Amino acid sequence: MNLKVKLVLATVCFSALSGCSSLGVQPWERDLLAKKEMELTSSPIDAALDDHIYFSKEASSGGRGFAGGGCGCN
Repeated sequence: MNLKVKLVLATVCFSALSGCSSLGVQPWERDLLAKKEMELTSSPIDAALDDHIYFSKEASSGGRGFAGGGCGCN
């Protein structure tokens, strides 16, 4: 292999390995993500009611990531 091919191969390998190095939350971003308005569910009571409706319709508990009921209605 000539030098140019080795250099290109090394560059591709380096960029592939360093591509995921910045994943995650930085310490200075955690204060923004800890705010009340950043929660997935705004009210625990509403989430509990949604869970009850979901497992009543589906005859299962957990995993309410999709819409629809066991009766075929949405």
